[in-house]
Amino acid sequence: MSRNAAISRARSHLDCGDFETVLSQLVAIPSESQNPERKLQLAEYLDQLRCMLEQLGCDCQVLAAAGAQFLYAERIEDPSLLTVLGYGHGDVVRGMEGSWAAGRSPWRLAKLDDRWYGRGAADNKGQHAINIASLRAVLETRGRLGFNLKYLIEMGEEVDSPGLRELCTTHKKRLCADLFLASDGPRLSEHRPTVFLGSRGCLTFDISIDARESAHHSGNWGGLLSDPAIQLAHALGTIVSPNGRILIPEWFPNGLPDSVRSTLGDCVVDGGPGGPEIDPDWGEPGLTPAEQVYGWCSFDVLAMSCGNPQAPVNAIPPTAWARCQLRFVVGVDHEDILPALRRHLAKSGLDMVQVAPSPDDGVFLATRLDPEDPWAKWAEASIIRTTQKAPAMLPNFAGSLPNDIFANLLDLPTLWVPHAYPGCRQHAADEHLPTGLAREALAIMAGLYWDLGEPGTLPGFRRS
Repeated sequence: MSRNAAISRARSHLDCGDFETVLSQLVAIPSESQNPERKLQLAEYLDQLRCMLEQLGCDCQVLAAAGAQFLYAERIEDPSLLTVLGYGHGDVVRGMEGSWAAGRSPWRLAKLDDRWYGRGAADNKGQHAINIASLRAVLETRGRLGFNLKYLIEMGEEVDSPGLRELCTTHKKRLCADLFLASDGPRLSEHRPTVFLGSRGCLTFDISIDARESAHHSGNWGGLLSDPAIQLAHALGTIVSPNGRILIPEWFPNGLPDSVRSTLGDCVVDGGPGGPEIDPDWGEPGLTPAEQVYGWCSFDVLAMSCGNPQAPVNAIPPTAWARCQLRFVVGVDHEDILPALRRHLAKSGLDMVQVAPSPDDGVFLATRLDPEDPWAKWAEASIIRTTQKAPAMLPNFAGSLPNDIFANLLDLPTLWVPHAYPGCRQHAADEHLPTGLAREALAIMAGLYWDLGEPGTLPGFRRS
């Protein structure tokens, strides 16, 4: 019975083909949460995960909140032991059938060039399958986990996690734990283990101008009627500079904390083969690319329209519209983002611009566990011990996850150990998971779970 034996057992789960079999079964379920016709498949996925978690000796129950269903599992070995809350989402974005290369199907796992292709292979089925397999390896090696396990699977993360906050509020006592440990999102790069300690917040909103009811001939009325497109362009020009620097002070923090700057000092943003080339002069001056995407805020225009772009006519359009997005970090007041924009536009003489939250997207709040936190140092040491590699310790995920529910509502230190990489094509055709990355991830998670069962090596924790 040893740590190395548990890691070896986890790797053998992949080497013997068992992991590929499980992943194939999970990918085969078309659990598209964006597709209202897939409700039965969402329930089918929960049934599949129930079987996997019951094999770990967990008591499982389907819970409901706000019309959404969740699978809750727990294995309580001793109330005095550390309690860990795990999480994963079994829903995926639309499969995009017909867009995959070489006749591949999003719902049939295919292996090519040491990569498994299939919808959810990277986001998020492959990732929580790795974690569950690693838990199994520890349990089979030690005969027990050595800690208490609680696990939550949701089926709506790709549509802003409806019901998750309500569920965690209602069942806060049931979900009480000492540590949150889960996997989602990409590593910093394919070959470097990564831990991120929170996530950037995200607010998507619309800015628009409704000047009049209809268009009017540009020859007869040009120079007499305001042009909404021109006014909207000026509005955007007051929000962000020509090189992408945010110009609204309330939209970025007072500075970059020393602990964040220090932990990002050796991090290099690398999209891998096929990834985009970074524009070196874009964004906040004086920040490295890693500081820009993991420590700062970014503003982007996701879509905009005015007139009829497919068939322009000689007329001044009556309206203009843009959907915008602010990704923000700890230190930005999310409740003041849109009020600050309205104040800014009015001060710039552009109070004709209307500002409204996007009806299609909720708000994610920014969270960040201090990189100097004992749990962050513990995770770093465990991964080094397993891989002999120094992991990238990211203060927060560059994207957005419902981490504030776990960090703030449930009051947990949060550790995310991702098992995808930037070039995995999640949310696109040909989503994939490298087999070598999966093999290393199984070892990492087996090491982490083994170490969680060694009480004398853990940071102090409250008794759940």
